[in-house]
Formats: sequence, structure tokens, C-alpha cells
Amino acid sequence: MATALAAQLAQIAANSKTSLDVKAQKAAHSKSLIFEPRVATVQSFQTLYGICREGFDELCQLDSRFVPFGTTLFSEQSQDEDRAQMTAAENIELDKRIDSFLRLAGARLRLMPTIKAVEWLVRRFRIHEYNTATLLSTFLPYHTIPAFVTLLSILPSNMPQVYRFLDPYIKSLTSPPRSVFVHRAIHHPDFLTTLSVYTLDTCHAQRHYPALVSFWAGIMTEAVNGMLDKMRSGRSAIQKSNDQSLFQLIGPTIRDALVMSKVPALQIACYMVVTVYVAKGDLDDSTISALMEQLVAGWTAESLRPGLICLSVLAQYRSAKQLSAKVTRALLKVQNLPKLLADIGKEHDLGKLANGLCLALIERIHKKGDLRGLPLIEPLLLASILSQQQTGVIFKSLLLAAYRVDDQVDAKGEVRKDLASTIIRLSQAGSDIRDVFTQAINDTQVDLDELEMRLDIQIRPHLLPTQPSADVDMEDVATVQTPVESFEAAVERVSKIQTQAVESCFRSGSSDIFSDLCSVYLSGLAEPSNIAMFDQIPSLRREQANKEPFYLSFLMKIWCGPYPTLARVGALDAAKRRLKETDCSGIDYQAILPCGIAALNDPSKKVRQAAADLITVLGNLCTDATASTHKWGHEALYDKTEALEWMSLDTYQKFTQAILLPSLEECVITADYIIEITNSALTTGSKSTTDGPEKDKKNRLSHSMRRSILAFIALHAVYSPILTLKLRLGACIHQVKSISGTSRTQLLLPFLKQWASLPGDQAALLCSLEKIEEATVDQSSLEVLLPNEREGLEYVLDVVETKGLLRPNFLHTTFLRIRDLWPSMKTETRHIVAERMLKLTQKDWSDDRSLASTEAADLLRNVELSTDILLYFLETLEPTAKLADEPPPGKRRRTSSSEAHRGLGTQATPETSAMLKQITFVLQLVEGSDPEKHPELLNALFNALSELQHFRVLVGSELGYLQSLVLRSLLAMVPAYKDNKELTIDSTGGHGDLLVSCIQKSSSPAVQSTALLLVASLAKVAPDLVLNSVMPIFTQMGTSVLRQSDDFSAHVINQTVKEVVPPLIQSLRKGKVSPLAGSSELLLSFVTAYEHIPSHRRHGLFVSLIETLDAREFLFALLGMLTNMYGPTDQVLSFATEVFNHFTVEIQLQSLIKLIDLIGDIFQPRPSISTLLLGTSDQSERDPEKIGLSELTLLPHLLSSRKLTTQISKLAERDDMEASKIRELYSTLLEDLLLLADSLKQRKSLYGCCGDALSKLLNLLSIGEFIKAVETLLDRPDEILRRKVLKAVEVRIDRESQADSSSRAALLAFLPQLTAIIRVSDDVAYKHIAVGCVDKISEKYGKKDPEAVAAAASTIAGDKCLGQDDLQLRVMALLCLASLVDVLQDGIVPVLPSAIPKALSYISESFTDGARLPELHNAGYALITALAQYLPYMLSGSYLGQILAVSSISAKSKMGGESNDARVQCLQFIAKQVEAKVMFVALEKSLSAYAEAGHTAMREYLNILGISIDKHSKTDISKNVTTLSSIFFSALDLRRTLYSHKTAGSELTRHIGQIEEIVNSVALRMVYKLNDAAFRPIFSQLMEWSTAVPKKEAGGRNLRLLSVYGFLFAFFSNLKSIVTSYASYVVESAVGVLKTTNPAIGEERELWRKALQVLAQCFEHDQDEFWQAPAHFSAVAPVLLSQFAHAPSADLTKELIPAIVELAATADSQEHQKELNTSLLKTLRSDKAPTRLAVVKCQQALTDKLGEEWLSMLPEMLPYISELQEDDDEDVERETNRWIVGIETVLGESLDAMLQ
Repeated sequence: MATALAAQLAQIAANSKTSLDVKAQKAAHSKSLIFEPRVATVQSFQTLYGICREGFDELCQLDSRFVPFGTTLFSEQSQDEDRAQMTAAENIELDKRIDSFLRLAGARLRLMPTIKAVEWLVRRFRIHEYNTATLLSTFLPYHTIPAFVTLLSILPSNMPQVYRFLDPYIKSLTSPPRSVFVHRAIHHPDFLTTLSVYTLDTCHAQRHYPALVSFWAGIMTEAVNGMLDKMRSGRSAIQKSNDQSLFQLIGPTIRDALVMSKVPALQIACYMVVTVYVAKGDLDDSTISALMEQLVAGWTAESLRPGLICLSVLAQYRSAKQLSAKVTRALLKVQNLPKLLADIGKEHDLGKLANGLCLALIERIHKKGDLRGLPLIEPLLLASILSQQQTGVIFKSLLLAAYRVDDQVDAKGEVRKDLASTIIRLSQAGSDIRDVFTQAINDTQVDLDELEMRLDIQIRPHLLPTQPSADVDMEDVATVQTPVESFEAAVERVSKIQTQAVESCFRSGSSDIFSDLCSVYLSGLAEPSNIAMFDQIPSLRREQANKEPFYLSFLMKIWCGPYPTLARVGALDAAKRRLKETDCSGIDYQAILPCGIAALNDPSKKVRQAAADLITVLGNLCTDATASTHKWGHEALYDKTEALEWMSLDTYQKFTQAILLPSLEECVITADYIIEITNSALTTGSKSTTDGPEKDKKNRLSHSMRRSILAFIALHAVYSPILTLKLRLGACIHQVKSISGTSRTQLLLPFLKQWASLPGDQAALLCSLEKIEEATVDQSSLEVLLPNEREGLEYVLDVVETKGLLRPNFLHTTFLRIRDLWPSMKTETRHIVAERMLKLTQKDWSDDRSLASTEAADLLRNVELSTDILLYFLETLEPTAKLADEPPPGKRRRTSSSEAHRGLGTQATPETSAMLKQITFVLQLVEGSDPEKHPELLNALFNALSELQHFRVLVGSELGYLQSLVLRSLLAMVPAYKDNKELTIDSTGGHGDLLVSCIQKSSSPAVQSTALLLVASLAKVAPDLVLNSVMPIFTQMGTSVLRQSDDFSAHVINQTVKEVVPPLIQSLRKGKVSPLAGSSELLLSFVTAYEHIPSHRRHGLFVSLIETLDAREFLFALLGMLTNMYGPTDQVLSFATEVFNHFTVEIQLQSLIKLIDLIGDIFQPRPSISTLLLGTSDQSERDPEKIGLSELTLLPHLLSSRKLTTQISKLAERDDMEASKIRELYSTLLEDLLLLADSLKQRKSLYGCCGDALSKLLNLLSIGEFIKAVETLLDRPDEILRRKVLKAVEVRIDRESQADSSSRAALLAFLPQLTAIIRVSDDVAYKHIAVGCVDKISEKYGKKDPEAVAAAASTIAGDKCLGQDDLQLRVMALLCLASLVDVLQDGIVPVLPSAIPKALSYISESFTDGARLPELHNAGYALITALAQYLPYMLSGSYLGQILAVSSISAKSKMGGESNDARVQCLQFIAKQVEAKVMFVALEKSLSAYAEAGHTAMREYLNILGISIDKHSKTDISKNVTTLSSIFFSALDLRRTLYSHKTAGSELTRHIGQIEEIVNSVALRMVYKLNDAAFRPIFSQLMEWSTAVPKKEAGGRNLRLLSVYGFLFAFFSNLKSIVTSYASYVVESAVGVLKTTNPAIGEERELWRKALQVLAQCFEHDQDEFWQAPAHFSAVAPVLLSQFAHAPSADLTKELIPAIVELAATADSQEHQKELNTSLLKTLRSDKAPTRLAVVKCQQALTDKLGEEWLSMLPEMLPYISELQEDDDEDVERETNRWIVGIETVLGESLDAMLQ
């Protein structure tokens, strides 16, 4: 048991960083970042310092902050510092310097100079052991570079706990992925804390760098994210605790990082961490606010924008309230904050941040009067940063702040002034902001009236800042001057005004007095006492108010004017108070009623309430009045009171009591209710249509009362000078048309005339003074007009016709009003208005035409015009056109009979231009009025079209647009004539010719297309109008619309064809002309246009044409004409087939029959239909053969149509009427085709086309029917026809399915006829096709019926096929037989005795007599290959020998690549498939033949032999080893054989070395398959055979030995120690060779070298101490040593010396080595310098190989060495010195002392 002392010592040793163990010290010193351990171990600190100091100096050049470390860590003295010898204090100081250096170096760890500098700290101060944590923290950002892995490899085993997670990567020496650090930081906060402390300390020391900051930011962000996910809990208490724990963990780090203003990158990184933390953590407002305050406390210009973004994110997760004071102050300090926030707001949501900031700034304004934030609020509201809801909240806050600001906060009023300015600007902002502001005003609880007065502004958007108004007389407009004195002074001033001359404020001349009084009134509104004082002003004459209208008219003007709500309410209240006084009773105050009604329509509810109170007082007063009562204001209220109509007392009382007073509550609630009840009362007699009968009868107004009220209100509206009053009173009666013969227009027309006559600037001024939109007054004044009130309409029409009289905006509104009235106008009124409008448009057609003309034209375009109006418009054009036909007066125009020349030289005059514009306008109106609703205009439009044809000549233009207008209108009208039989078209008008003229003479595609559509439409409704002119139309189509590629043109063509062609064909059928003849011109126009028709339109167009014409009669004609015109090109044939495929089988067959008839007609003496369709009737210009060839070329393409084939096949399987009809048509077609072929026998090219067509026609049938038809046709005597038919059979075989039983039965049944053709026919080409058919039938179906195929095989192998002289027939026969071998296999055996010899004979013929027939050659080998693959047993010895013999000659003949491949492939199959014995015997017999054929053949032979050896088993090889050994002996004797035959210059002789290498390789493959018992006798036999050559043939013996030793070298080199014992057979032979051969002789040198190489291989791989045996060693050693005698004549360094060295090494015996050394030393005394030199080199090699073992005999060598040092030969002396150096290197000491 260990003692306590031992345990303590062990603990000390474990903790100690010093060791007395030398190995441990070396291991510690070998820890390096740069050098391999073995290199680092031997480095001294002096060497290392030089390397590392160089790196440090480079660092100093990069950054001067490294310089101070040059006197400490990198000083010269640091080489001698040892941490183990330092005190604790010194180590602490050293750690501080190292820490500082590493933090500074971290930024450049990717640079080699930095690694060198750190290397010094690792090697000298062992920082990887003492400062592990700091070093790792420095390297962590670079964990992906190789240096980090190197650092891991040198770390100590006792790493700091925080970095223990790196242990797996230290063991595997791989870079840890980033995810490992993230995972560690999430689950082990100590790592995150360590990394954060290191990062913050580095940044605090100003040694930060981007890599460190980004690495920390990434780890920190992902760690916070992961920890938040990890700490999720469903229990709120636990969640709150977890949140608190996390905040305590990361809070200090975030706090310190956010305030590091000198490191903006760290701040920005921290913003990212904070964003993630707040976004995922459930934090309360106080925590988020604290983070926001911390964020703004440290931000800088560089981190401002990211900080604002982060701040906006934090605000998103905080409740919508104002920002804290600290954050607000910080934001106030930011320059251009609104612009910056607006820019950021394009990418981020800043709504809550901006909202909180604005709320905070507003609070500072009303609590502290701090206006610094006010300039920020307005741009933030206008920058679209805030949502609509947030904007509304801020608006409300602004209003409340403005309301709450008092004198304590704003003593000087500056705050309120600035607030007022801001509110005004915001209220006048864009519509969106203004709408939100309006909503905020409506929602707020602030008393806005009081606020308006306090701020001296008008806040509501529809009111502008207050200005006193003057007398608003239409003729007298005055300005208002605002007083500046105090209220008391103002009251005193106006008290002196004399108002007796001014009876009413509504009269002219009262403007100045009203202005003064109004300004004083407004200035005193803030204080109620001021109003009482104001009422006492004598100038107001309040006391006389019951008799004189001045006081009350003053108040009426105020409450109807553009003044603050407080002022209007005050005026109403003042009037109410005055009327309540006793002196006002018994007086008729109905003159006040219009202003009271207008006040009930006020937008302010307070005003409406005050007005209701006033009307209540008026209602009470009217009950006390009597008929004789004084009528207030009747004489003096307006300037013209005599024109006013006053209500009778009864009417006044009933209107007030029954209509107004019961509705006051509703009027107060809704501003427009007064309009509703007045209109209802005047229209129906009661205020509502829902009153019951009793009540309705009691309260209903009589007609006279309603008329009186209407006149009363209307005339007050007319004569009142206040626009607001006019508009509101007008609205109260705008639904009333007339009462008792008095219309609204009659009463209000003076107002319209008055307003219409005002100049523009005066009207604008009036509107601006009353703050009314001018357009509103325009619209209200024009509502006076009624639909059928002629007086008003005539006034308006007269006014608009007067150029420049009306204001532009009013003119535009006038026309809009007429447009609104149009639907309600009577027909007569419409006609009058339309006529006046048309005249107005015709009045001015210049470019700068009047606005009225433009508006009139626009009106006509936008109202519904009746047929009569349109007809009138068209009739107005006719005189214009007639006038246009007359030349201008005073001028003569040249005329011509040619219409084409009549337009030349003409120029458009202003008159003609105006005419054109008028025509265009009318025709546009017609087209825009839905012409289909006005079919009665058709004849008038045709007349207009006719006139245009004359007019176009006059102006020299096509007038395409005008023609299109007419044609489009006509096109829309025609369908109505089809639906309504009562409508008729004038057939005498020549409409068809007119349309043809349009089509032919116009170059406009639009005109042509529309005219064609019209023709198509007319053909359906009235065909007689257009059929006589249809052919020119189609001719024109071919050159125009058919060439267009747009969809509309395609529609035009389809419609024209669909509608015009059927009636055309019908008319032709009624006549004597055949439809085909009559339609030839139509077809020709389409065919001519074919190449111009866009390709994607052709198919649909031609199919539509044929379907419309009737495909049964016209399809063949179209196809024939296409082919004839454009020739049988691929494109035309493809298109013709595509069109052909569109139709049914029946139509296709009928068309083919007719096409054959057409072709036959071409060659008739007097052709008929072909002349009409295909060419000229002039015989001299016709080329029947060319035309016929084109048509016959089309025929096979149509017959090969896949659709036709498929459909006929399906029908052939059925047995019904349809199938019967198809068969009948097919028979007719076949018969006609054969008749045509018979008639064209003398024309070979045409006859050949007939054969092609016939083969295609036959392919249409099912295979059974097809074969039957073929059998019949093959009996015909025509050879060409038979070939075509049989070729069709061959093609058909390829198409048939192998699984189709009917096809199999039919084709196998057809085989006998094919064999009969092969046997009987003398037509070789015919036989070719028949053999091809047999081949394909056999390949597809032969295995199903081998007997039938076997008979065919016998025929093919016979003399009538394979035995024929025709080369191609032989090739086809051989290939067919090759296929049949696969099909029949054993069934073909009876044929082979005749087939194989012929095949071999043909192969021989393919390269004899100078001929080269590769196809025959390859076909023969194809048959042999098939036999080898499927019937290898048939290749008996004799056949195989012949095959090999032929193949050797083939190889020699050099047929080429494909032939060689065919032969080699065949022989490889034979080698693999034929039985081993047969194969090897055949190869043995054929070796000589291959040898004679040359090296290429010999290579093939050896390749086959190798394949055969590889393919067969070890047993087969063992059984045939005798044969194989004979083959190899013969192969190894080739060199001698060639020498004995005197063929030294032959091709094989030149390549014999390469051949022997292949022989050796193949022989070794045989050896690998033999065991020792089987191979050893062969080897022994080989060695005996190698010398079994007559002595007289010494040269031959050496050549055989050379070949054998080549094999032996390969044998011992590959099998090595396994076959060492076989060397016993070689020793005697090798010794003999060495003794007898002379390397100086060229023929023997190679044998001598090969023998030495073999011995060297034997020595090298001896592991059985074979050569240590004295018998073996003694046999070879003396002979080898004796070979030094050849040194003068041969180079011994390459073969002899290696052999001796290997022998000495393998002998491994002191006696043997001493024997060798002794003999070598003796040889050193030779008198021949080359011998001595060779021995010295041998000694060098022995010394290098054996080392000290060989130098144990050094004492014996020293004398010889001494002698050699003084040798006469310089080479010997030089090599001796090298030998000495080698000895000294081995021994490690000098030989000088020994040699002295």
C-alpha cells in the first residue's frame, strides 16, 4: 500500500508543470503551432527566437501598438526566461502582458507573422498550458482555420472546465462546427459568460476587431434565442422566475455593451441581441423602457440608425404610451430626426415609436411649455409613419394640449401661438390627414368654440380664419378691416356711427357700417359682459328693432355669414332675446324666417339649436299677429322689396305651426332635415308622407299656400345678398318642380341670370369672402333648370352660344346639368337641344375652337340619342357632301374619267377640313349610340358610305377611319333585320357593289375586315345583295386580310367564309354550273394566299373553308391545287396531310378516289376538271408529267396518315353498314390506283410513285387483309410493282406488335410464299426484300413456330440464296441465318453443315485476291458468333481449326476497325463457350498459323488463350495442362524458330519481345490455376527443354534460353518467396549460362543479363534460407565472382553487383560473407583497372546494404583499401575514397587512423 508521502508526491507531480523526465521535457518542447514535433524537438530557443522575432517585427510594421512588447515578451532576455523559475508575482505580471498581446494579436491571426509571434509565446512561455483559457478565447473566432486544429493538438490534458467540451475535437483533431459553441452557450452559461467577458474586456481595451465582435454577436444572439426557448414554461410563476434569471445573466453584459460608445460595432451587435431578447421574451413595460433608456444613453452617430431601428422594435412590444423622459430627451438631440425616421419607416414599422415620441412631446408642451418638440410632431404626422388610429390619437392630444395650456405655462402666449399655427397647417394638409383631423375633432370632448376663441383660429376644416364680411351685394363688394384697438375703445368709436340712413344691413351701402360693428362684436365674444355692452351701442338701434330692420338684419347677417360658431350662436341668441321682449308682440316677423330656416341647415349643432329656439319664438309671435299687424322689414329689408311675395298670415302661421315647429328637434339633430321637410311640404302638402289621414288632412297645405311659400322662399333666395342664404334656401325647394302653374325655374331664374352674368374674378371674390366653393354655387344656381321648362333651357342655350360670355367652370357645369336633365326631357325638347348642340359643334371646327363647342360635342357623345335625332344628323351631312362635290368658286379643277386620278393634286382647304370633322363627329355619334338599336338608319348609312366614296376623291385621302365608322355601324344593325321581318333593305341601292368598292379601293385592313364582316352578315340576311359581287371579294381577300396574323383577321375570314359560301354554293346548285367549277376561283384565291397566311392560322382557315364548302366535293380539289401551285415540298405535304386528317375516314377515301380521278384526267387527250383546277387550258403551256408527279407525290403522304390507318383498322374489325361502306370505298380506291398505274407504265417516275402509293394503301388494312391483298398483287407480272408491295410488307412487319396473335399467324403463314420467292425468283433485288422479310418475321415470331422458320432457314442456306453470287444477297443471308440461330437454336442444326463451310469460305473470299469486302466478312463472323453463343458444340475441332485459320489470315489482312471488332468478338465468344479440351487442342494446332500471320494475329491468339484460361476452372486447366504446356513451350520457342527460319527482319521478329511479355503474362495466369504437384513437373520439363537443342545450334539454344529466362524472371518476380524452392531447377542452368556466355558478344549479352536478373530475384525473395545452404551457395557464388573478369568488356553495375549484394544479404552467414569478401579482396589485386573499379563499386554497395554486419571484416579490408588509395587509376582511387566515406558514415568514426 502506498504511503501518505507517496500519495502527496504523486499529487505534486500531477499538478507540476515541470518534469525531470528528459522524454517529457522533449515532448513538451515539441508542442508547436508551426513545426512538426520531430523538428520542434531539436530546435534550440536561439534558433526559434530568430524565426519568431522576424514575425513579430513584421507585426510591428503593421501596427505600432505591438512595439512595446519588443522589450518584454520578445526581448533578447526572453530566451533565458523560464516560467518554472519565476515567482508568483512575476508570473502574474507575465500573464498580464501575454493577455494584452493576445487580445491585440487576435485581429491578425490569419497572418503568418502573427502565428510566428504566438509560436514564441507557446514555445518559450508555454501559454497553451499557463494561459489556456485566454489563448482559446483568442482563437475561437477562427475555429474554422487549420491553425485552430493545430492549437487543439498542443493543448494540455487538464484544460479549463469551461472548455472541456472541446475534448472530442482534440482527440479527433477536427474543427468544431459553430453549432457546438451555440449549444454550449445555451446549456452552459459559464461558457457564454467567459466569451462575453473576454469580448467586453477586449473592446474596453480598444483592441477589438470585426471577427471577434461578429462571432460574439452571433453566439450571443443564438444563445439568447435558444435559452428563451429552453426556459418556456406554462406556469407563470416559473416563467417569471426564468425570465428574471435570464435577465440577471445577460443584463450586465448588455448594459456594459450598450454604453461602449467608442465601439459602435459592439453596440450594433448588442442591438441585435436586445431585439431577439425583447421579441421572444415576455417582458413588462418597465424592463423594455429600461432597455430603451440604456440604448439611447450610449449611442453615437455611427450607431444611431441601427439604434433607432432597435428602438422601434422595442416600442412594438411595449404598450402604446408615451416614451420616457430620458428617451425623449435623447431623441430631441438627434439632428434631422423626422427625415431619418421617414427614411427608416420605408423599411421598418416605426408607428409605435413615433406615436410614443409625439405623445411625450405633446405632454412636455402643455406641462412645461417646451416647444422644442413641436417642429418634430408635424413632419412625423405628415410622413405616413403613423397609422390612421395613431394619427387620430395625436390630433386629439394636440387639441387637448392646446385647450389645457394656461397662463402659468404660457405667460406670453407663444406656446398657444405656435400650437395654433401647427393646428392650422395640419388642418390644411392633404385629404387623408385632413379626414383624420376632422374625425379627431368630432370625437374630442373639448369645447372647440372656446378653443377657437382662445387660439384666435378656426379649427374645423370647413371653416377658415375669421374675417368680417362686407355687404354681399352682387354689384358692390367691399373689403373688411380688422380693428386693433381695445374693446372699450372700439365700442366708444362705433357708438358715434350714424346708421339712420342705412335701414338694413342687407341693403347696399351698409358694408362699412356692418364691417365696423361686426369687428367689435367678434372681439367681444370671449366675455359675456362685452356682449351686453355691445348691445347698448346706439348705432345698433336695438330699441327700434321691432319697427326698424337694422339691428335684427345685423344679427341675421352674422348668423348666416362665415363667422365662428360662437358668433353665430350669439347672434341667434341676441335676436331671440330681443324678440321675446314685449314690444315685439303682435308684429309679423316672417321676413326673419328665411334666415332662421337657413340657420337650421347650419353644420354646427349649437347653431341649429339656437335657430330652433329662435323659430319657436317666431312661432309664438305669429299666433299673436293679425292681418292688420305691422309687417316687419317688408319695405326696407332688401334693396328691391317690391318684387318679393309675402305669405299671408294664415299661410305663415300654418307653415310655422304645422311644418317647422313640430320638426325642430329633428332639425337640431340632423342638419339636412330642414331640406327634407320643406321639400316634402311643398311637394305633398305635409312635412312627411308617413302622416296618417286625419293628421294629414289637418296639417296639409293647400295649393295656394304651397305656391305662396314657394314664391316666398324662392324670392328671398333671389334678392338676398348672402350666397350662403341663397344656397340653403335653394336646397329647401330644389325638389319642387312647379305648384299651380308656377315653376321653380320661373321664380329662381333671376338668380341664375344674376350669377351667370358675374365676371370670373368677382364671382371668385364673393365665394372667397363667404368661404364657399365656387363650383357649389354654380351647381346650385343651375338646379333652377327643369327638364321641360323651355324658358330656362332657351336662356341657357342662348348664353352658351354667346362666345366668351360664361365663365369656363360655370359653362362646364351648365352642360353637366343639361346632361342630367336629358333623360327627363320630352322628345321634342330633346330634339331642340340636340339640334342646338349640333349647330354649336358645327359653328367652330378650328383647332382653337371654343369651350362651348367642345362641351356641346361632349354632351352629344354622352347622352342617349334617338333614331330620329341620328337620322336628322345624317341628313345634315348630305348637303355638305353635295357641296363638297362642287369646286371652289373662281377656280377650275382638272377632271378625269379615271377615279384614281381624280384625287391627285387636290389639297384640303379649311372648308373641307371642317366638313371632314363634321362628318367624323356625326358618324362617331352614330357608332356611339348603339347602332343595333337604330336599324332604321341602315339606308341612310349606306348613302353616307356612298357619299364618302365621292368625297374621298375630292380630299385625296382614303378616309379609312370614316369608312370604318360607317361599316361598323352597319354591321351592328344587320342582325336586327334578321330578327325583325318588318324591316327591309333597299335592294336597288347597289349595296353589294358599294362594299366591293370599299374592299378593293381601300388599303386599310380595318376597312377591309369590317366590310367583309358586313358582307358575311348581309349574305345571311339578304344574300341577293352580295352574291353577284362575291368573287371579287374573295380575290381581294387573298391579297389583304388573309395575310394578317391577328385574331380579328382570323375571325373576319371565318365569318366571311361561314356566311357567304353556303348561299353561294346553294345558288350555284340552282344554276347550270357545277359547284366545283363555280367555286374554283374562290379556292384559287385561298390557295394563292397560302404562303402569305400566318402559319398558325392556316390549318383552322382551310379546314373552315372546306367544311363550309362541303369536304366531300372540295377537299381533293384544295389539296390538289395546293400541291400543284407550290410543289410537293415537305411543308406543303405536311400541311395537306394535317388538313386531310381533320375529316372522317369516309370523306378521306372519297377524296382520295377523286384525287386519283383528277390525276388520271391530267393525262387525258382532252382534260376537263384538271384544266379548271390545276392549270391552263393551253396545251402548249401544260406539262402533264410535272403536274401528275406533284399530285402522285401527295398521294403516298395522304395514305400514310396515322389517323387514316388507325381508323380503317378499327372499322375493318367491325361488320356493320359503315364498315361495309368503307370496304367498298377501299376496293374502289385500290382498283382505281391499279388502273392508274397500268396507264402510267411507260412513265417510270410516275409509275414508281404509283407503287409507293400502292404500298401505303395496302398498309391501311389489317395484317390479315393486308397479306391477302399482297398475295394477290405479287402474282402480277410487273417486277417494280412486286418489289414495292414486298417492301411494304417489310415495313409493315416492323410496325406489327410482337404480342399480336393475328399478326403472328398471318406473317408466319406468309413465310412459305417468301421462301418460294427466294427459291424461284431470278430478281435479285426482289430476293433481297424477301430475305429481309424472312429475317424480320423470324426475329419477331420465329420462337412461336420454329418449324415454319426452319424451312425458311433451309432455303436461305441453300444455293438459291446463300449460294448465289450476289454479294448483298450473301450478306443478307448470313445475317438472316445469324438471327435464325438465336430463334431456332437446336432447330437450325440441320442447316449448319452447308451453312458453316460457306460462311468460312465467304470470310476467306472477303480479303483474298486483293478484294476487301468488310460487309461480307462481318456477316460471316456474325453467323459464327451466334453459333458460338447458342450452339458452341457445333463448332467441332475441324470447324474450330478452320475458324482459327481464317481468323489468323483475317488479322494479317488488316481489314479495318469494324472487321477487327467483329473477328475479336467472335473469337472471344468461342474462347468462353467452347469446351476446354477442344479449344486448347485447336489453339495448339493453329499456333504456327498465327505465328506466320504476324504479331497482330499473335496478340489476338494470346488474348484468346488468356480468356480461355480465365474462363475455365482449375480442374479443366489441370486436365489440359499437357496441351497448354505444349502451347507455351512452342510460344517460348518462337524466337528460336524465327531465327532458324532466317526471318530476322520479319514483323514478328521486331515485336518478339512484346509477344514474349504477353506469353509470360498468360503463362502466369495458367500457373495461378495449377497446384505445385501439377506445375513442378512442367517446370522441370521446361528447364530440361530449354537446353534440349542440338549442340550444333548454339545460337538457337541461347535464343530458347533467353525466352525461358524471360519467363523465369516474370515467374520469380511475381510469385517471389512462394517459388524459392524452384530455384533448385534453375541453378545448374544459370551457372552454365554464366560460364558459357560472353557478355562482350551482342547475341549472348542479353542472355547473360537475363540470367543475372533471374538469380537476383531468387536471392532477393529467399525467405526459406535456400541460398544459405552450402550446396546452393557454393554453386553460384564462385561463378558470380568470376564474372568480374568481364569488367573490361561489359557494364557490371546493373546486373552483377546487385546480384552479388542480394546473395550476400540473403546468405546472412559470416562464413559465406567472409568467403565472398575474401574473393572480392583477391580480385582487387587484379592488374586490370576495370576489374578493380567494379569490385570497389561492389564493396560500396555491400557496405550500404549490409552496414556494420559487412564491416565486421574491415580489418581484412584495410590493407587493400590503403593500396587502392594509391591506385594508378584515378577512377579506382576516386571510388575508393567514396567507399571510405561510406564506411565512416556507417561506423561514425574516421578511418584515417586505421589506414595510417
